[in-house]
Amino acid sequence: MEKDTLFLIVNGGASAPRGILAAEALRDAAERLGRKLEIEVRANGATLIAFDTPPGPDDRILLIGGKAGEKDSSVPERAETIPVVDIGSILTNPTGALELLSGGAVTPGAPAGGTKKELIVAITSCPTGIAHTFMAAEGLEQAAKALGYDIRVETQGSVGAGTPLTPEEISRAALVLIAADKEVERSRFVGKRVFATATKPAITAGEALIRQAFSEATVQAGDTQKASSEAAASQTSQKRAGPYKHLMTGVSFMLPFVVAGGLLIALGFAFGGIYAKDHVGTFAHALFTIGATGAFTLIVPVLAGYIAYSIADRPGIAPGMVGGVLAANLNAGFLGGIVAGFIAGYVTDLLNRAIRLPKNLAGLKPVLILPLLGTLITGLLMQYAVGAPVARALQALTDWLQGMQGASSVLLGLLLGGMMAIDMGGPINKASYAFATGLITSEIYGPMAAAMAGGMTPPLALALACRLFKNRFTPEELEAGNAAAVLGLAFVTEGAIPFAARDPLRVIPALAVGSALAGAISMLVGAELKVPHGGVFVLTIPGAATHLLGYLTALVLGTIVSTLLLAVLKKPLKEV
Repeated sequence: MEKDTLFLIVNGGASAPRGILAAEALRDAAERLGRKLEIEVRANGATLIAFDTPPGPDDRILLIGGKAGEKDSSVPERAETIPVVDIGSILTNPTGALELLSGGAVTPGAPAGGTKKELIVAITSCPTGIAHTFMAAEGLEQAAKALGYDIRVETQGSVGAGTPLTPEEISRAALVLIAADKEVERSRFVGKRVFATATKPAITAGEALIRQAFSEATVQAGDTQKASSEAAASQTSQKRAGPYKHLMTGVSFMLPFVVAGGLLIALGFAFGGIYAKDHVGTFAHALFTIGATGAFTLIVPVLAGYIAYSIADRPGIAPGMVGGVLAANLNAGFLGGIVAGFIAGYVTDLLNRAIRLPKNLAGLKPVLILPLLGTLITGLLMQYAVGAPVARALQALTDWLQGMQGASSVLLGLLLGGMMAIDMGGPINKASYAFATGLITSEIYGPMAAAMAGGMTPPLALALACRLFKNRFTPEELEAGNAAAVLGLAFVTEGAIPFAARDPLRVIPALAVGSALAGAISMLVGAELKVPHGGVFVLTIPGAATHLLGYLTALVLGTIVSTLLLAVLKKPLKEV
């Protein structure tokens, strides 16, 4: 027998028709992929379909539908049980199941002659929904093309889903690949092979990521899946998701409220002056009320609700939002919202796994039992155990930040500004940004100004360096420098990524020093920024920023310092 022949024993258990259907589905997939396949079908302890050619002593035999550790005297001793592939997953996606069983034997990008290329559907998303979302999509599209796959990417950006996947595409897909730095709704992928990761691998190593996804993807659990599939998917989710990702999911949903509220408050000041909120009945007062009483009131509940959603899916939203409202009422602010979100999420998730109901009552769990118990437990904990201590901690943080002067404010600005340039949209950058935006809800605006100055500096410095020191950059980098200028002005730090990826040891230190300096000067001059995004374009709105001249000075000096450091650290190309 040829060495590349795959021997499978399909154990249908008590259902002979399911076993036979699964075998036929695998045969069809093997024919399309050009694989050599031998299948034996068993049910109720009897052999229904035997191997056409018995396996040799050196051939590997895989058992589908058996239980790990359980021996069947009629099955060869050397048969290996494959728990991550069951009959349900074969019937749903036979091609994907065969890929997994083959262990990479089917070469990506090299389907059998004349067969239709397999389709990958993907979702890319980052907390702010701007640069990383679309860079990851581009990376996956280029990698899929190089490997010979068809691909459709849905970008979940700041304005919603771009080019959303259709049900037909999802049904036809051999793989669902999620490259996201926040939690993504997966209910439409039940029964499909799903692989989840962050955006960075999609940007930097798309081909390797696609190969890894085909070999490690697990079937998305749902009502139609067996317990083994649910366990495998749960383990995969727990492995790839963590507190940081849950926090970033909450931040991503919170940001539109912060941006809209901040801009409306600034516009209210623009039309009615700094005392617009006191001029009841005026247009300026209406703008201020919509921003402050409307959008800003929802910031903490939305943050808490979607942290809980990231952990416990939709049943966590109600407990999280109620916990967020309680945190706001208890003056626990954004810190209380974060704590409430995690409490609600983990409590609801624990209840979901602990409560077992008959099938005829299972529908009550997500819409009645989990929201009720999750909200009750979260609310009681916030009222009697967590709310007051967190409120005191937030007040202490507020007093410290408001009382900062001189060296302490410079140090905070150095830290926030430098963090924005270390990984340019990665976890360190997002930690600085989330800290600054969270403080806006407590009416502390200095850290936001420092973070934005630090985030604008890297792409601006690279754009300037491309103009002044052209011999340090390749033609491709010089072209990217034009786009970096616009991205920098718009506070999109990711515009510096192509330069940092090519020469990280020289570029990143130069950018971090300039960003840290910009952040430090911003804090030193007492600059404040009430809007968390928009770059220099929001500075023209009266009331959006304070100490404008000093703030622009911080941005210019940080950009110049990074530019000069780039000139020193990056040698002319002919000398490299």
